[in-house]
Amino acid sequence: MKLILVPVADRPECAKALDTAFDLGNRLGASVSGCHMRPHRYSDVSLSHAFADADWRKKSTKKSPAAARALYEAAAGQHGYDLIRRARTEPGALWSEKVGSPGVLMGILGPAADLVVVSQALKSGSVADMFQKAALLESSSPVLILPQKVRRRIGRRVLIGWNQSSEAARAVRAAVPLLSKADEVCMVTCGPEDRPGPKAAQMANYLRHWGIVTHRIETAGRDIEKELMQTYKECGSDLLLCGAYSRSRWREKVFGGTTEYLLNKARVPVLTLHS
Repeated sequence: MKLILVPVADRPECAKALDTAFDLGNRLGASVSGCHMRPHRYSDVSLSHAFADADWRKKSTKKSPAAARALYEAAAGQHGYDLIRRARTEPGALWSEKVGSPGVLMGILGPAADLVVVSQALKSGSVADMFQKAALLESSSPVLILPQKVRRRIGRRVLIGWNQSSEAARAVRAAVPLLSKADEVCMVTCGPEDRPGPKAAQMANYLRHWGIVTHRIETAGRDIEKELMQTYKECGSDLLLCGAYSRSRWREKVFGGTTEYLLNKARVPVLTLHS
């Protein structure tokens, strides 16, 4: 990972997201790109985010870009990052301001980054939810979703939630640089491995090629969300790595699913990828 993208507004949760992004950047040798996104008067958003868009427009004042930049530059300075104007091989702090809807901007900026860092939404239909969904569904890059009250450094003890899906496999492959820096990596399977796709042992063998040793954990699979969170706690994990929407997103929203639970209810850092 060489470039980490963070949408920036002058908000406490953004300060925490920046702190995490710069900390990861120092460990990975990555640049951090902060981007303040402002609404365009003609930008289209989904009907479900109409109220969030109105709230976003209300909060976006003439002073917002300067306040966001000040927050970003302060975070960069605290982590020893130089402010730079253009890309370079050495890590640096890049700043930009863009106008448009979160979905459009994430679709433009996200594919040109190795990781997107956003804050977890506290409620559906909020501004944070609008940006979280845009990052996950439009960026085509791994997305790190941080609880708004994250208290410690992440990525030292990683738990992989493995379900044999192609989404989980892509998320693991994309996270190899971060897994290589971890002190401990555990992999949990909930229930029998009876679906198409690589088994946990095969994925563990793949990671060994990168010098990453995983510790395997198996649970009954009767309550996947509860078992994931219990394993996360027992392993002392600080990051959960998993795929997103291995079932239809709309089916998960209607009937419930692991991804919707992790996005909306679990208050742990989640690194995921939807493609």
